[in-house]
Amino acid sequence: MNSKLIDGKEISSSIKNKLKSEIDEIKNKHSRVPSLVVVLVGKNPASISYVKAKEKACQLVGIECHIERLDEKISENEIISYIESLNENDQIDGMIVQLPLPKNLDEEKIVQTISPLKDVDGLCNENLGLLASGSPRFVPATPLGVQRMISELDFKTQGSRIVIIGRSKLVGIPLALLLSSKTTLGNATVTICHSRSENIKKYTLDADIVVVATGFPSTLTKDMVKKKSIIIDVGVNRIEDNTKKNGFRLIGDSDFDDIIEIVSKITPVPGGVGPMTIAMLLENVTKAFYLGVKE
Repeated sequence: MNSKLIDGKEISSSIKNKLKSEIDEIKNKHSRVPSLVVVLVGKNPASISYVKAKEKACQLVGIECHIERLDEKISENEIISYIESLNENDQIDGMIVQLPLPKNLDEEKIVQTISPLKDVDGLCNENLGLLASGSPRFVPATPLGVQRMISELDFKTQGSRIVIIGRSKLVGIPLALLLSSKTTLGNATVTICHSRSENIKKYTLDADIVVVATGFPSTLTKDMVKKKSIIIDVGVNRIEDNTKKNGFRLIGDSDFDDIIEIVSKITPVPGGVGPMTIAMLLENVTKAFYLGVKE
């Protein structure tokens, strides 16, 4: 593998191996294993693919995973009632609602129904507030995975300049909080750029690390990148490719082929941030188990 590539598969594999041993110990001590319920509404192909990957990873480490497949015509009240029943079930440690939901459903209202103690995606307002206050409980898995990747590079974030392109509640905002926090993996000077930012290039050319998470190909181009910097590409975009059996291939939000020539490190898509996201979700589910035991 190219020495410039940050291998998310390899890092996540190490994390999962440690988790498997930990879950074996949990099973011996508590006679059960951590459990996760994934709520999947409708038949979005990307969502189905992501959920399968999560289910497979759970099986690998020994986490009990149930996929609740719901029809896209389900009412908001029915989903909320189901989530509330999971909140009350002490055999369920964590739950996630796979996003995006069909347009007729209020994502925010549904996500906020999840108990903060079972919110392993870290999207409830209470958990985001705890992260902002410096006492995180559950951190969204993708930002957590990005932070872990950076730490594996032996890169000192303290005093460094990091630019995040994208301000979503799922990635950009929590990642900025993580990387600027008063911790050994934080203390960076973080700038968030977004769709209303002017002259993003001015900020990225000064950055030691650029994290791009917009969901649009070619958001980050070679002329926007400082030589020897580090690029973390969170984007996953499907583009048509008739040479592939399934008719498409995956690319990120950066011009990978051009940028790799000048940077010191870059994440591939696929095989970069994606595997780390799943590994961090597994860690969050295990953490939720311990919180439930304490309760």
